[in-house]
Amino acid sequence: MILDFLKKYFLVLILVFLVGCKSDDDTPIIIEDTINGFWLAEDKGYVIEFTDDQDILYNVNTSGCSIADDNFKIEELAGLQLEMLNNNELIGRSELIASDIKFIRLENQNEFCLPDQISETDDPKVNYDHFWNIFNDYYAFFETRNVDWSQYEDLGEQVTSENFYQVIGELVLLLNDGHVAIDDEENNISIDSGVHGLLERLNASLSGDLVIDSDEVYDKLYNQRLEVIALKYLGGEYELDESGNIAWGIIDNVGYVNILGMEGYSDDESIELQILNSILDEMMDDFKNSGVSKLIIDVRFNGGGYDMVSIEIASRFVDQERLVFSKKARLGDSFTETTSVSVSPKGDFQFTDEIILLTSPLTASAAEIFTLCMKDLPYVTIVGDNTNGVFSDILVHVLPNGAFVGLSNEVYSDAQGVVYESIGVGPLEENRVPLFSNDDFVEEKDSGINKAVEILSNLN
Repeated sequence: MILDFLKKYFLVLILVFLVGCKSDDDTPIIIEDTINGFWLAEDKGYVIEFTDDQDILYNVNTSGCSIADDNFKIEELAGLQLEMLNNNELIGRSELIASDIKFIRLENQNEFCLPDQISETDDPKVNYDHFWNIFNDYYAFFETRNVDWSQYEDLGEQVTSENFYQVIGELVLLLNDGHVAIDDEENNISIDSGVHGLLERLNASLSGDLVIDSDEVYDKLYNQRLEVIALKYLGGEYELDESGNIAWGIIDNVGYVNILGMEGYSDDESIELQILNSILDEMMDDFKNSGVSKLIIDVRFNGGGYDMVSIEIASRFVDQERLVFSKKARLGDSFTETTSVSVSPKGDFQFTDEIILLTSPLTASAAEIFTLCMKDLPYVTIVGDNTNGVFSDILVHVLPNGAFVGLSNEVYSDAQGVVYESIGVGPLEENRVPLFSNDDFVEEKDSGINKAVEILSNLN
């Protein structure tokens, strides 16, 4: 499929059970029952069955239940930790994820997951019913994406084994959502809802042989642009962390940071933020010692990762504690309680002089969360193009045939309550610069960086 580089790596909820929960007065909570049994995360459609021998993760929707993982090994996972508040409630927390996940104990085996009701079949009609209901139950942006989902409910009657993926593929493409995807490795199926819209935006200032119509062309343009930045603008002199996620240096007496990802700073997620902060300490020390008073932060090539990685990075550029975003998840016809997230100054040195933030259509997900954190700072100016417009953590469900479906079920808003889903966060009109253009590649330049330097040079 065109542009495999856009394939989404679904967010896997990572669970580790904590022993020894206490109340606020340090009195141990008496747990009459063990954790064994069925636990439901209603807004996610996840049911976990804990047993003495083998744990199982189920996905549930109005059509029924399917097995997501029949050998769910909690002890091997890290990230989201489960705290048992009482006999009937668990709270999942992770330092990498911005909001908690609530699990409630089911008194009886979940009605959708009785052994004779679990769907494990290639029947296209059964799979279509699950597919349609997963979105109908959990997707948060039908109105935003201008799609009347209800009109496709009966389309399953026309589905066959031969046209199944064509039918559901056309439906997800209607959503034009970069966090919606279908992935069936066994049948070599990968469908990304947002790919065509993204290509249209990337190609807006390209023509001829430079139009992106294959992975090869994209890779050529992408690599050439990074090479121009590294060699022409940074003169080959820059620092790069071991994970390859953050590069920094000096361009014309202006500090420059390129943040390429919001995850993967460590192979061990339990120390992801610890490793990240050691990198940020080094970077900020370099800028402090260099004496630069102006900075360019480049997130044009950043496809996202973890929200709290974005918060940690933003903490090095804020002047005071600030509310930066709120989020809530779809829950039936309403939403979960809203979680509000703030960022506070962190580290020995925060850069709070003039900053240009470079953004593009490739700036997605957690990189957009970083943009929300930065956009209202009085000393930050955005240059480039609107971000992708996909903010939600990706909710992953498994169809009865084993295919993965990813979708957006969370609504993010900025500090003023504005939702940027589908439109993204962008610059003022006078500061718009396309990520890719014919002139830039022919002349081996970066108009975004040139514009940033020009703006900064005109500031006192």
